Formats: sequence, C-alpha cells, structure tokens
Amino acid sequence: MSTQSPRSPQAGKSAGPAVMPGQPHGKGSWHRGRWMMLLIALVCAAPVIGSYFTYYVIKPTGGSTSYGALVEPQRPIPEGLVVTGDDGKLLALASLRGKWLLVSVDSSACDKACVTKLYFMRQVRATQGPERERVVEVWLRTDAGNVSDVIEKAYPDTRKLIADPAALTAWLPVDAGTSLTDHIFVVDPNGNLMMRFPKDPNPSKIKGDITKLLKWSSIG
Repeated sequence: MSTQSPRSPQAGKSAGPAVMPGQPHGKGSWHRGRWMMLLIALVCAAPVIGSYFTYYVIKPTGGSTSYGALVEPQRPIPEGLVVTGDDGKLLALASLRGKWLLVSVDSSACDKACVTKLYFMRQVRATQGPERERVVEVWLRTDAGNVSDVIEKAYPDTRKLIADPAALTAWLPVDAGTSLTDHIFVVDPNGNLMMRFPKDPNPSKIKGDITKLLKWSSIG
C-alpha cells in the first residue's frame, strides 16, 4: 500500500511567506508602490520647489523685489573717510557701523529738496516701531555752514556730519543724470553701502524696503 500523503506533490517544499490581503504581490510590486508614493509627493511639492528655484536661481526678470536699487558690488565705508561730528570733533564715518544708516548728502543751507529728504528719513525710521532703534539718520553736509535753528529743532535725532564732497563722490554712486543730493542711500550694519533710492522717491516704498531689511536681517 502506498503511504503517500493525500496532500499535493509539492508538499514538503516551502510555499513562501503568506500574502496578506491588500499587500502588493511580491518584491517588485512593493518597490513599484514606493516609487508611486514618491512620485505623488514630488507632484504635490512641485509648485513650492518651482517658486524657490525661480526666486533664488533664475530670479525674476520683470523687475526687482525692492524699490531701491541694490548697489552691486557692495561698497564699504572707506576707512579713510573722516567727518566732523555734531560736537565739532573728527571721527571716522566707519565708526557708525553697527546700525542701519539712512544717508542723505546736502549743503548746510538745506533747500526744500534737502528738507524733504530729512523728513522722509525721519518718518521712515519713526514708522518702524520698536525696530526704529536699529536705524540712524545721517545727513552728510558738504560744507561747514550753519544749520538753521528750525532744522536743528525739527531733526534732533539726525546726525549732521560734515564730509569732504570729493570723498563722498568717490564712494556714493548715482543714477545717470542725477547728483549726490538727489538720493537717499542705505548702509548696512557691516558698513556696506547696499541700496540707493531714486530722485523724488516714494516714502511709502522706502518704508517697505526698510521694513523688509529689518525683518529679514538679524544684524544691527
């Protein structure tokens, strides 16, 4: 009599791990499932990846993200640029590093355009709230003439420094067809000239640029 078991002739051989319902059948199916999940994740993340790539690599060609013109390459305050301070003493302009500087250049007589720039700088600083202490207004005067009492009283927090016009011309770049007295400049806390606002600027847009600089920068 045969003693063979009634089971399949394949009895005794390994049937492999059992497949649970809902699982991919086999190693290849599992790998295909993982690749599908990765593809779906990439499709969902594509808009974010694209925006970062466009902003940081390609960069928009339709205009700048700032109102002011970026000065490239940055120009550090010349170490030899010495000015006469509010107290009549000499100091290196570079000693003002550590704060964001809003800089204008004008004669001590300060005409209407000069007063307008001083007003814009004062208001832009004032609207920064608690962050205003990080900003210093600097009026670089091109002569040693007297400053009127009206301006002294209206702008007590503005540093009124006397500087050599030739040294300022060598340091501060201007737009074509304009002069030093037409612009407001921005110097970062490291002492680098980094931005220039246009002639007859929009103060609201200046405020927007300064607000962004203070928000995204941890220096100064």
